[in-house]
Amino acid sequence: MIKGLKSLSTLITPKVNSTKRIPRAQISIKGLFPLRGGQCVACLEPHAHFGLCTPCRQDLPANHSHCRCCALPIAYAGDELICGQCLNDPPPFSRIVAPWRYRFPVDGMIQRYKYNGQRAYARPLIHDLSAHLVLMLENYPERTPDLLLASPMHPARRRERGFNQAADIAEHISRQSGIPWSADLVVRNRRTRPQRGLNREERLANLRGIYQVTRSPPTSIAIVDDVITTGATARSLTEALLEAGAREVQIWALARTPG
Repeated sequence: MIKGLKSLSTLITPKVNSTKRIPRAQISIKGLFPLRGGQCVACLEPHAHFGLCTPCRQDLPANHSHCRCCALPIAYAGDELICGQCLNDPPPFSRIVAPWRYRFPVDGMIQRYKYNGQRAYARPLIHDLSAHLVLMLENYPERTPDLLLASPMHPARRRERGFNQAADIAEHISRQSGIPWSADLVVRNRRTRPQRGLNREERLANLRGIYQVTRSPPTSIAIVDDVITTGATARSLTEALLEAGAREVQIWALARTPG
């Protein structure tokens, strides 16, 4: 059963965020994914699978009922409904795939990974997203993109953080699916203020004109990111890619905020 992640992150971080006891042969992608066993990052159960035991994995807030376009969580059952925002202002991308809702404990797991570099918390989410996408593409092979694009980060911000979380996610999905990925097809040509705390209109204005496509894009692209909030970044990136010649863009992410 999942316990409060705050206490775990402050008191027991060395246990849940360490790979010292994992033999080198069992580690892939910069130590993020031990191939078997391990300790549950949520309850410290010693028999976890890619970082979570079965009960804690079942406690994750699955995004079952959502808008079929933007994956916004909705109150009605099913995944074929369209939210009011997408009806009034249809997005340029074809779909967003986000298996979880951005609430406890997923929100804390992503924040500790993204802002504190505690990669052990991201391991189960990234692994399970990859498995979810592989299954989706087996059922809907026509959705297979030609390229995965890690959502670009300004170089100055990447130096501050030490890594681009979208690149970590894209690399693992690429290894599991066989789809090539890129971190430089699109670059940010200027630094913007952080998106956190901005409403949808402010986010769109903040991102206007910041993306530059460096070469001719393939026909079909999946943009990979960690969290979709208002969809402003997804819209801006998609518009830049479509203007450069792409025909279809979809968004793959770990989680979607409730609205």
